[in-house]
Amino acid sequence: MKRVLIANRGEIALRAIRACRQLSLESVAVFSSADANSAHRFAADHAVCIGPPAPKASYLSAGTLIETAQSLKCDAIYPGYGFLAENSAFAQKCLDENLIFIGPDAESIVQMGDKVAARQAAAKAGIPVVPGSEHGYTSVEAAEPISREIGYPQLLKASGGGGGRGMRVVNRQEEFVSQFEQATAEAQAAFNNGEIYLERFFPKVRHIEIQVFGDKHGNYVHLGERDCSVQRRHQKLIEESPSPVISQTTRRQMAEAAVALIRALKYVNAGTIEFIYDVASQKFFFIEMNTRIQVEHPVTEIVTGTDLIIEQFRVAAGEKLSFGSIFSQGRTAIEFRVNAEDASQNFRPSPGAVKRWHPPTGKGVRVDSHVYENYVVPPYYDSMLAKLIVSGEDRAAALGAARAALAQFKVSGITTTIPFHAQLVERPEFQRAEIHTRWIEEQLLTTAH
Repeated sequence: MKRVLIANRGEIALRAIRACRQLSLESVAVFSSADANSAHRFAADHAVCIGPPAPKASYLSAGTLIETAQSLKCDAIYPGYGFLAENSAFAQKCLDENLIFIGPDAESIVQMGDKVAARQAAAKAGIPVVPGSEHGYTSVEAAEPISREIGYPQLLKASGGGGGRGMRVVNRQEEFVSQFEQATAEAQAAFNNGEIYLERFFPKVRHIEIQVFGDKHGNYVHLGERDCSVQRRHQKLIEESPSPVISQTTRRQMAEAAVALIRALKYVNAGTIEFIYDVASQKFFFIEMNTRIQVEHPVTEIVTGTDLIIEQFRVAAGEKLSFGSIFSQGRTAIEFRVNAEDASQNFRPSPGAVKRWHPPTGKGVRVDSHVYENYVVPPYYDSMLAKLIVSGEDRAAALGAARAALAQFKVSGITTTIPFHAQLVERPEFQRAEIHTRWIEEQLLTTAH
C-alpha cells in the first residue's frame, strides 16, 4: 500500500490524511464543488474534484471514486464513516478492481447490515438479543400477528439501515397498522428496502457499544465500551468511556460477547457491537453492529492509548493487530458533537460563513475538526463541525474539563450546539448519570420549552 484515496470529506478525511502521513503513505483527497475550500482538499498530497454538491453525484458515486483511484494509481480506498463506508457493493467493487478497501469484507457488511441476519448471528453466538421477530416483514398483515405475540410497547426498525429512519415506537395495538405503514414507507425511501422487523421496546435504557477489531491472522480484540445514551431522535450527541453505570462484571460480559461475535464472523478491521442496557434489570441485549469506524472513536483512543485510524490502515495492509484487548486505562473521556444547528429552534440546520472560530486548547482537550475562520459550511452534508473530546482521571474531572472547554469554544457567524452542551453538562441528572436514550426528548427539551 503506497497511495490511498480518501473517499470522504470533513474531519474524518483530515484524520485519514494525517494517518497516511504518519505511515508514509501518499494521500489523494476527493471533493465536491461545494467543498472546493474544504481543509481536506489542501491537506492531502493530491486532490481531485469528483462532481457537483449532491452526494449522489460526488461522494456516493462509487464508479467515479474507483475510476479516480485507478487513474491516480491508488492502491487503496479509505471510506471513513457515512457515505459508502457500509456499502457492500462498493467494498466488493474495490476488491474486484484490485483496490484494498480499508474496512471489512463485503460479506461481513452484508450480514451485519441486514439487522435481522445480525440478530440471528448474535443469537447463534450465544449473545442475548432483544426479544422480537425472527424475520423482517414488508406486509402489515403478516407482521400484525407477530406484533401481538411480542407485546407492547414495541419498536419497529428498518432491516436494511439505521440512523433512526424507518423507526417507530408502537405503544398499543391500535397504533400498529399506521406506524408500520409509515415505517416501511420511510425505510423504502431511505434504503430502497421496506422490510421492517419488530422488537420489544424498553423505554428507559442506556445505549452501550463495544469497539472491536479483527485482523487477517485470526486475532480478535475489544477496546472496552462507550456509553452513547445522550441521543435525540436516535442520533448520538454525547459519548463517553467508560460507561458510568455498568458493573465490572457486565463490562466484561459485554466485551466477551462482542469478541465472540466477531470471531464467529471472522471479522477483519474496525467495528462496533451495539447493545441496549436496562439499568433496572441490569441486563444487556445486542441490537446491531456497525461495520466501520464510528464518529465517537476518539473517546476510545484516549482511554486506551491507541490510534484506531492508523490501525485500520495497518490491518488492511495485512499486518497483525498491534494491541490486545484493552479496557479503559484509568481515564474518562467524553465527546461532544458540535453541529451547525440551532437547538432552540428544534435543532434547525445553520449553514453559512463562520466568522469566528476559536476552539479550546489545554490539557485533556482535543478538537477534531475541518473548520476554520471564514469557512463556509455547505448545506448539503452532515451538520457536524467538530468533535470536542475532553478527558480526566475520573468522570468528575472530565466534566470539569468539559465545562471549561465549552466556555472557551467561541464561534460566530453560524449557530452551533455549544450552548446546548453547556446547558446539558450542568443538569444534575447528567452529572449523576441518571439519564437514558429518550431523556433528551422527554426531559431536557420538554422543560426547555
